[in-house]
Amino acid sequence: QDKKGWPALLRFSAGPPGGNWFALGTALADIGTKEVINTSSSAGGGVSNIINANSRKGDLGFSVSSFLGAAMKGEEDFKGRVVDNAVIFSNLYTQVTYFIVRKDFASKNNIRTVGDLLKNKVRFATLKPGTASEFAVKVLFKKGYGTDTNALKSGQGWTVEYASYEGGADLMADDHIDCFAFSVGSIASIVMNIESKQDVVVLEVEQQALDAVARAYGTTTHTIQPGIYKGVTEPVKTLGDYTCIVIRKDLPESLVYALSKSMWDHKKSLTEAVKDMQELSPEIALPEGLPSHPGSERFWKSLKQ
Repeated sequence: QDKKGWPALLRFSAGPPGGNWFALGTALADIGTKEVINTSSSAGGGVSNIINANSRKGDLGFSVSSFLGAAMKGEEDFKGRVVDNAVIFSNLYTQVTYFIVRKDFASKNNIRTVGDLLKNKVRFATLKPGTASEFAVKVLFKKGYGTDTNALKSGQGWTVEYASYEGGADLMADDHIDCFAFSVGSIASIVMNIESKQDVVVLEVEQQALDAVARAYGTTTHTIQPGIYKGVTEPVKTLGDYTCIVIRKDLPESLVYALSKSMWDHKKSLTEAVKDMQELSPEIALPEGLPSHPGSERFWKSLKQ
């Protein structure tokens, strides 16, 4: 195997501690080290991982497909930046945005949708700026509902906190917040963790808001089906996207091909780490409308031959 141009160490940026990305990043780094190249894993975020790959401060990391679309347009967190060295390594699985609200608060204020939530005074939390969760909530509010947290603070009296997954769950359990919004996979242990501590509901996102974000960044409508969470007793529509890995475009094709193969070969063990990895397939790996690494393209297309 031609290893010309391979670095001595591959730097993988995962996600916030307590989420699926952090656990999966550790598993992928272990596989990479054993099978391909010495790989380190560290905490990261869906926005910062794109920026770091583009600037060569990192080599690859988790993000969400639509974020790369925003980066290529130079919009939102990427305004004023030229992003031309961060490309898709692979789409992995569906990324879902959840708005979790205390059931007593929702019942008292007749809240069933995100639109209803925005009409009330809310103690709100999401993940820290630079994460996929904060970005998804921000663009949904802006593109879907024509507002932002600053306007909600001044107009509705909102308070806004930024926390980790576990930190936000604890804030709900201690009755310090009314709503915790975040993005994670379609089978999310953090939602089950929150439900184990108090009664909650999962809010639906209005279709017109979902359509507006889809037009801007290519997101999808995801339906959370009953049977997964106690707080979902009928289908709930929300913002959907794909968790992906972004990677430096200037890494050698032979290295990226080898990394793609090792990930696919170990799909079973990765699914044991994060159940959503069962969605990984050649059909979803290469997104339309976004640039992918030539090494990834060569591997995934070889599986279709």
